[in-house]
Amino acid sequence: MSQCFSRFQQEASSGVARAGRFETSRGPVLTPAFMPVGTQGTVKGITPAQLADIGPQVILGNTYHLGLRPGDALVRDLGGLHRFMAWPGPILTDSGGFQVFSLSSLRRIKEEGVTFQSHIDGSTHFLSPERSLEIQRNLGSDIVMALDECPPGRLDRPGLELSMARTTRWLKRCRDFPLGERQGLFAINQGGVHLDLRTRHLGEILEIDAATPFQGFAVGGLSVGEPKEEMNALLADFVRLMPGDRPRYLMGVGTPEDLLFGIEHGVDLFDCVLPTREARHGTLLTSRGRVKIKNARHRDSDRPLDPECNCYTCRTFSRAYLHHLFRAGEMLASTLNSIHNLSYTVGLTRAARQALQEERFPEFARHTRDNWNQEEP
Repeated sequence: MSQCFSRFQQEASSGVARAGRFETSRGPVLTPAFMPVGTQGTVKGITPAQLADIGPQVILGNTYHLGLRPGDALVRDLGGLHRFMAWPGPILTDSGGFQVFSLSSLRRIKEEGVTFQSHIDGSTHFLSPERSLEIQRNLGSDIVMALDECPPGRLDRPGLELSMARTTRWLKRCRDFPLGERQGLFAINQGGVHLDLRTRHLGEILEIDAATPFQGFAVGGLSVGEPKEEMNALLADFVRLMPGDRPRYLMGVGTPEDLLFGIEHGVDLFDCVLPTREARHGTLLTSRGRVKIKNARHRDSDRPLDPECNCYTCRTFSRAYLHHLFRAGEMLASTLNSIHNLSYTVGLTRAARQALQEERFPEFARHTRDNWNQEEP
């Protein structure tokens, strides 16, 4: 493992929930942490300065999208993704596997890699483990994700086993690819909602890890169509089996309820497009539950969106103004809504970390759930 990185240092715990830290070349990451998604080199709707005010530990970029447009070589020649998007903190890049495998009618899978058609112009491209890591090396991200085969949520066991085997073979190729000195590689575990398959695949990953340690481990292939109760049952049994000396990353999961459940069961890192996507559609996440700001009840409300939130949106504007902007179709509506949703989501993991450090996490979790209402606050 590169000297730029440290193994996970646990600072506090409650059951299997834990607060900790690990180092990247651009500073420490304090966990648990939610990572906003900046798929195409931007977290949708907000500026880097606004994002810095929210204070996430890490943000994401995506290999598939940035490799197609503007192109990884161009980003490299312009100083890397950090300089390109004016973000000085740590960046994690997804391998592009999820995006490619979601193009079911536009791609062909072989052992060498995946041939696919661009969703932009229909041009043909090839993504292999080596090409995925080459793109991520050119982007200059701090955390690099191995290319895995991401199966659909309801794939049968024989299909999952074939997918797992290919993911393991591709992981060995990713491990052998020369990354930049400042980069660390995360391995991705697959196996659907089957504990035995997840455990078997974890064993295969750890055999590779024994020779050249990975910086961290991710749980992939969840929240892709399987019932929520099956995902939660799998996480409750599986996460604790993952190595405790590296960060544990649950990919693509990000509702407030999922974050709290994941933290309770030992997850350290999360990412999801949900906060900004919901914001653009007028659903706002608050300490008292979800608010649909388009509803007429907010038309003349002088209340802040969430009196317990200190984000720019909540300390500056009324619900009536946010309602007006959304109803009028103003661009500012998406920006202010996104600032709040990201502030709430990042703040939830930050508050969970503080509760763990202060030895009051069970009370925090219970109080948080009690305050979430089914009815709009």
